[in-house]
Amino acid sequence: MKALLSKVAGGPDTLVLEDVAEPQAGPGMVVVQVKAVGVNFPDVLIIEDKYQHKPPRPFAPGAEVSGVVVAVGEGVTQVKPGDRVLGTTGSGGMAEFTSMTAERLIKIPDAMPWDEAAALLMTYATSWHALKDRADLKAGQTLLVLGAAGGVGLAAVELGKVLGARVIAACSSQEKVDLCIAHGADSGVVYGRGPFDRDGQKALGGLFKDAVGPGGADVIYDPIGDAYAEPALRAIAWEGKYLVVGFAAGEIPRIPLNLALLKGCDIMGVFWGGWMAKNTERHRARVAELLQLYAEGRIKPHVSERFPLAQGAEAIRRLSDRKAMGKVVVMV
Repeated sequence: MKALLSKVAGGPDTLVLEDVAEPQAGPGMVVVQVKAVGVNFPDVLIIEDKYQHKPPRPFAPGAEVSGVVVAVGEGVTQVKPGDRVLGTTGSGGMAEFTSMTAERLIKIPDAMPWDEAAALLMTYATSWHALKDRADLKAGQTLLVLGAAGGVGLAAVELGKVLGARVIAACSSQEKVDLCIAHGADSGVVYGRGPFDRDGQKALGGLFKDAVGPGGADVIYDPIGDAYAEPALRAIAWEGKYLVVGFAAGEIPRIPLNLALLKGCDIMGVFWGGWMAKNTERHRARVAELLQLYAEGRIKPHVSERFPLAQGAEAIRRLSDRKAMGKVVVMV
């Protein structure tokens, strides 16, 4: 079978398409014929050895897939050959076939397209966990989403509206803001690209404050970090909740903790993968909720670009260059 492999640490240019042996279904394992692979920011990091999960090389990037079950190992009862599924793999998705534990698979409806199935789980499950389990976002509250046109950001916009919040989308261009408004955001704000000096950060903080209004943001969803974090935190409401989702802008920010004291706010980490591993049944319930919302038409993954497996490196580059809107998907 063909697989796009990381054989040395580096950027997308280091990936190579090669023939490898097909995986086998050992005890508790399932082999899936991959139809589509959702591309996520961890794919950018994992090939550079900058992600917390470091699989032995050679490995294929790609942490979420949709496809058809072709073989099941001993003890597997959750799925059978022929089932249409989506699932998370950690790595190994950018290949014609991949294997994973049965617990990581979710059956999907026959009418669900492969690309939308591959674009659903990591972004929407992360945002659903963040907004429901961590922030307990309530109807009528104000939600500020940074990087709102990206995969997790756009999911947060849609899910924030599902929960009845007033959603403010913060993006790097008006085109991205317009996309967020089309997906339900109430309004948006365009911020510049860093780096920012202290005056620039102060101005950015003022921009966020004006966007959310005098009451501040009850919840701030931040998947980009870097120099945007402190200005955003300055726009938080009293006893608000700041969700640390990721650092797509590059650097891990250093937050002055006096801001948390003065705002009486919570700074909360969102690590969906770790939470999922410790809360298997709650995770499956959350995914069932997302599939129901999808069936009702209340959420819909925005797949902006599709690449064949041979161009999977270019798909990852779109994320590393911060050019992607919504989800980028590799079709196998």
